[in-house]
Amino acid sequence: MTPNQTDRYPYVLPPLPYAYDALEPYIDEETMHYHHDKHFATYIANLNKALEPYPALQALTLEQLLARPSLPPAAKETILNNGGGVYNHRFFFEHLTPPAEGKTSQNTAPAERINKTFGSWEQFKKEFTETAMGVFGSGWACLALTRANELKIIPLANQETPVAKRARPLLLFDVWEHAYYLKYKNARADYVDALWNVAEFGA
Repeated sequence: MTPNQTDRYPYVLPPLPYAYDALEPYIDEETMHYHHDKHFATYIANLNKALEPYPALQALTLEQLLARPSLPPAAKETILNNGGGVYNHRFFFEHLTPPAEGKTSQNTAPAERINKTFGSWEQFKKEFTETAMGVFGSGWACLALTRANELKIIPLANQETPVAKRARPLLLFDVWEHAYYLKYKNARADYVDALWNVAEFGA
């Protein structure tokens, strides 16, 4: 994720790069309003509040903040939880795309490397879906590029980030209940299956 005007304190809520109903029928308009305008916005507000007393931390990019080896003990948990929420949600919303404009599939740029790593697109999709389904409680499933330049599927608990694992996300599925409960109720499998129609890889 490259630094930009929203990548330092005070963080602001970036607008969706598509209409709230653009991901129908896979993700409904009401969920997008709540997920983006309420949940994502709350992480941003809480991160800004946590950083208010720390001018030195305000000068860091979000990645630098999340990768920092030491944070003020009184604020560490709040900064990491809410900073992680900002980082993960920003990537997630930026890498959803209306179904008519394409989707994550074996025709995308990383496909050749995915096939070499996992044996086939079908095997990759199976393993990634299993990871998303296997996250206990709230969290994320992530395809990441490690510092060793290897592709790896990793589960992330709560608002843990790939940054904490010294990796760069290429694909991120949000499996917190707030991401799908209005439409899919407790059917996480149906939601995860739907995401394959609207998710796209990051650079």
